[in-house]
Amino acid sequence: MAQSDSDDGMDEFMDKFKTQRYKNAFCENNWEKEFDKVPMFMKTAPEEFKPQEYPELACLQAIVHDEDRPPEEQAKSLKDEGNAYFKEKNYQKAILSYTAGLKKNCGDQDLSAVLLTNRAASHFHLGNMRSALHDAAAAKKIKPDHLKALIRGAQCCVELRNFSEAIQWCDEGLKAHPTDKKLQEIRAAADKHKRAAERDARKAKVKGKKLQSEKEALLAAIKSRGIKLLQSGTPHQHGSDSDGEDERSSAAIAQLSLDGLSSQEVTGAQVFLDEQGSLHWPVLFLYPEHQQSDFISAFCENNCFTDHLAVMFSELPPWDTDRKYLPQNLQLYFEDEETETLYQVDPETSLLNTLQHQRFFIKAGSPSFIVLVNGSSFWKQFLSGKKIK
Repeated sequence: MAQSDSDDGMDEFMDKFKTQRYKNAFCENNWEKEFDKVPMFMKTAPEEFKPQEYPELACLQAIVHDEDRPPEEQAKSLKDEGNAYFKEKNYQKAILSYTAGLKKNCGDQDLSAVLLTNRAASHFHLGNMRSALHDAAAAKKIKPDHLKALIRGAQCCVELRNFSEAIQWCDEGLKAHPTDKKLQEIRAAADKHKRAAERDARKAKVKGKKLQSEKEALLAAIKSRGIKLLQSGTPHQHGSDSDGEDERSSAAIAQLSLDGLSSQEVTGAQVFLDEQGSLHWPVLFLYPEHQQSDFISAFCENNCFTDHLAVMFSELPPWDTDRKYLPQNLQLYFEDEETETLYQVDPETSLLNTLQHQRFFIKAGSPSFIVLVNGSSFWKQFLSGKKIK
């Protein structure tokens, strides 16, 4: 009889669903959003939330952060929270959770080592290699045979290109875990990188010595010719005191570097010494009348100006609409900026002979010359008021 009453009661209870809706059910049109509010089924935890909207999650948070629980239990809950963030690849929040767990000072060495190792993994994925290495080292100090800490420390050292240290981490790990394939792989890779880095370092050292030797030979060749170099920001003084000029030239030589000899032109050409012992200079020709220029990247010191002018003006440049720039019509000058004096250059003379002039100073590694058309109106205007020698 009781069974019958129970069945009748159940039938009556079930019949209500045919005429009444269940008040606490999920909304048909919004069930996925409401389902995602249940902590067990959440895909990602909300960054910020109101407890009234997420009561279950708020309850769990209160349990995790309950200060009345034992420190070990709190640290474990924070570790689990960090692991959840880690799975979501929210490494920043994972770090905060692991850090909070470590601050509980629960006294469980194994748990502390896990928290440090997990935090190291989070730092590693964020690219914070030094922080990750620091945590891995701290975990290893607590548990010297902690495999994950040993692997993570070795990986960090490889990323930081500390290959010798990476090998050391692997060797320590393989003593405790001799068959671990991950440690074996990292060690093999670190050893390969280490040998490659050492080989590159040897090559760089040999190259550096060669460049230094070439630089010294180049500077010695410049100095032996009595060519004066003007470094940027190094003024030269008016006068013909040979001792003073020698001193300034020596100072410029002492400060000179190969970079300092680079031309200001976009080509980056610089003076060099060929196998026969001749210097080749990057030379700039300026045409102030038309605001144009020409650049010769390697003007041999033994060549005359006429050799290059003949080639440069074998065809008239497009900007010479008056057809005045013929080799026989051109006059060359160099300027002593300190005295504002123009010195005329004989086109038949060699570049070396001109560079050895008492008042010629090479600036920025590139000798420069002004080219004018003899007798033109611009030539007269340009030279008026200037000192000519």
